[in-house]
Amino acid sequence: MENPNYMRRIRSFVLRQGHLSAGQERALADFGPRFCIPYAAEALDLTAAFGREAPRVLEIGFGMGQATAEIAAGRPDTDFLGVEVHTPGVGSLLKLIGEQGIGNIRIVQHDAVEVIEHMLTPDSLDGVHIYFPDPWHKKRHNKRRLVQPDFIKQLLSRVKVGGYLHLATDWEDYAVQMLEVLSAEPLLENTADGYAPRPDYRPLTKFENRGIKLGHGVWDLVFRRKAG
Repeated sequence: MENPNYMRRIRSFVLRQGHLSAGQERALADFGPRFCIPYAAEALDLTAAFGREAPRVLEIGFGMGQATAEIAAGRPDTDFLGVEVHTPGVGSLLKLIGEQGIGNIRIVQHDAVEVIEHMLTPDSLDGVHIYFPDPWHKKRHNKRRLVQPDFIKQLLSRVKVGGYLHLATDWEDYAVQMLEVLSAEPLLENTADGYAPRPDYRPLTKFENRGIKLGHGVWDLVFRRKAG
């Protein structure tokens, strides 16, 4: 019989085993010690981690890191904290960091829900990016989706007044849910009338380009945090 005290928690990921390429393995060894921050259930000093004071953006689930690297390279005055659990993705982003000499990214390889709860302090973020999170497309699995009211409340406790949330998905059904959840949160205001045009800083991924050519939609949402 299931323990009634056991609480099922939403996680920001599904753990999948992936093959590490030689380049990714090398990047983990060469650049991991400098750009990766070990998870710890204690407050992270972002100024010490980045070595400067700057606007900070959290990116949840950066995949293979191409978009993260491109955004960080195009916004050198902003620091980006990427959270991803999959080792090949971490290795891939570290490889891009090394090849392109990008200095304004740090990585925590851990569940984003726990990173937000334990490592990030109130009002420490100027923005959050959540691009193409797992859609859990079967209706019975929708409750496992990351973007839920309680998660957004927890996230907003770490975002400064005036900071932004930028979400993107290629699942219309999830886009509708995201819009409902964000619109219902009293601390948020929509920067657009419904879905937002894709901001210039978010590059089109190969996957996204392929989908657009096949007639698939992509929905961006950009909300701003109001004073409580």
